[in-house]
Amino acid sequence: MLTPAIPANERQRLKALRDLKLLDTAPEERFDRVTRLAKQVFATEIALVSLVDADRQWFKSRQGLDALETPRDISFCGHAINDDRIMVVNDATEDERFCDNPLVCGNPNIRFYAGYPLAAPDGSRIGTLCVIDNKPRDISREQLGLLRELGRMIEEELIEASACTTDVATGISNRNGFLAIADHLLAMCKRCKQPATLMVGHLQNLRSIDQEFGRPDGDAAAAELAHTLMASFRDSDIVARACLDIFCVLMAGADLDGVEPARLRLEEMLSARNRDSGLPYELQLDLHIVAFKEGRHADAESLLNDGESRILEAAEEEIADHAASVA
Repeated sequence: MLTPAIPANERQRLKALRDLKLLDTAPEERFDRVTRLAKQVFATEIALVSLVDADRQWFKSRQGLDALETPRDISFCGHAINDDRIMVVNDATEDERFCDNPLVCGNPNIRFYAGYPLAAPDGSRIGTLCVIDNKPRDISREQLGLLRELGRMIEEELIEASACTTDVATGISNRNGFLAIADHLLAMCKRCKQPATLMVGHLQNLRSIDQEFGRPDGDAAAAELAHTLMASFRDSDIVARACLDIFCVLMAGADLDGVEPARLRLEEMLSARNRDSGLPYELQLDLHIVAFKEGRHADAESLLNDGESRILEAAEEEIADHAASVA
């Protein structure tokens, strides 16, 4: 077994890592959704965001692995941060660096590893986004591109860590956070020639809840809807609060028909909530679904704008219908 070399910029690298204030913090959806997506896309047993500290690798996000950390001197990621290219190990039992590594000889029995080195905002490589399997595998040039794209999604979160990308009331991404991640996800869908679909929902009575019951109840209603959305859609989908009363979900790899089961599940959950909650207000959600089209949508913002324009049109029609009914 070869112990990972220490990078020449180790002091600066550790400072950059610690300045992010991520070590030993709780799991966060903004990282977990990427590892869930990586595990799904690559069909591996494990996907991790690993941060390489002075003497350990600590997992900010982990799918398929119970351990919170492992020693740095036996880590694959400790090797990966010494290069700016993706490190691929097709069969660890045939690699002199890892053939007698405890992580290969014992649990989790690593055979395949691919790790994208994550750069902090100052350029220091502070960890990896990696996918791991217990069977030897090859990886194609296209898959390397996908892992790079997913890694850049994590780096976008690192860059935006000091900016406001999370909605305080609900804990999900706000508009800025959504657009940063969604652009990468759409680029990945275009590269793979996979569909993507956006659902936008207008919480129509949020302002009246605020006015009648107060802001705390309004925040609670928004948080309740956010949690319902996350329960209704797939773990890999991006759920966000685009503005005060507009929420959105971006589903990669799903066309209009693919969204339908999640939409029905959401409507059933909201119907049950409104019937059984005992609260003095309902959650009244107006839903619209928009398929991503390259010729029509230049980026995530234009896709979101398309969805928001449909909400506006529906509201204007409702106002016109009401005016006609009382005329």
